[in-house]
Amino acid sequence: MALVEETHMEETAFRMSEATAGDFFALLKPRVMSLVVFTAFVGLASAPVAINPFIAMIAILAIAIGAGASGALNMWYDADIDAVMTRTATRPVPSGRVTPGEALSFGLVLSALSVMTLGVLVNWLSASLLAFTIFFYAVIYTMWLKRWTPQNIVIGGAAGAFPPMIGWAAATGSISLESVILFLIIFLWTPPHFWALALFKSDDYQRAGVPMMPNVAGEASTRRQIFAYALVLAPIGVLPWGLGYTTAVYGIVALLLGAGFVWYSWKVLRMGDADRTMKPAKALFGYSLLYLFAIFAVYLGDRLVEHALNLGGV
Repeated sequence: MALVEETHMEETAFRMSEATAGDFFALLKPRVMSLVVFTAFVGLASAPVAINPFIAMIAILAIAIGAGASGALNMWYDADIDAVMTRTATRPVPSGRVTPGEALSFGLVLSALSVMTLGVLVNWLSASLLAFTIFFYAVIYTMWLKRWTPQNIVIGGAAGAFPPMIGWAAATGSISLESVILFLIIFLWTPPHFWALALFKSDDYQRAGVPMMPNVAGEASTRRQIFAYALVLAPIGVLPWGLGYTTAVYGIVALLLGAGFVWYSWKVLRMGDADRTMKPAKALFGYSLLYLFAIFAVYLGDRLVEHALNLGGV
């Protein structure tokens, strides 16, 4: 018996040793993390206060680590789902390169590290928001919503919408209407973005048993809902200009970007069940990524120019 246990321990150690630094980096979901970091930076840099560059760097690093922790916890819990989906089967946990225990420990340690760092070195409001975001994504979305309701991405999308509010809170120690609007832009962007993906990856979600909207309500209903969200998102994207937070430059660009989103969503609405190429859905998915990056980049540029002019006494 002792020999069997010793052999098992050796095999476990060997499996653990197969994980590379690249595998643990993949657990962080770097592409998702990069979007989180960017939108958090926009919230931090757009805030109407001066922040010490070192503190700003610490804040962004802590937010990035927190986002990565969420990704690791998501991959730990979703390993069974990821294993049967073609686009996720090669992730570190389902492929066996990282054990579930390693992924869980990695995510928990990074969660605690990111929250404590942000709280001790920046402020506890931003740290509390980060802690809630990690909990919301890992527990509320991953463990509950994702597997139980077709509204999973609607409610769960809040987790991805918090970063600009966290960045704003890190800079100011408060939450403002302006930061809430940045939250709303991402929150309303998330359903049409992911439902476009779900339209052309519905077989994957069907095999995994994930109740995404096309598999539960049907493609026609999903297309209508995508278009409805686009109609709401477009004016919300322009709202910072309407409320006087930005110049007309941002307003015009946001208006054009929103019109583009509505146009691509309209093409999805009109594509019909017979179109199995899913080209309109794929086009919307690609455009939605461009939309979010562009609208936040223009917003950041507009706010930085305004700050510079105010500092110069113009």
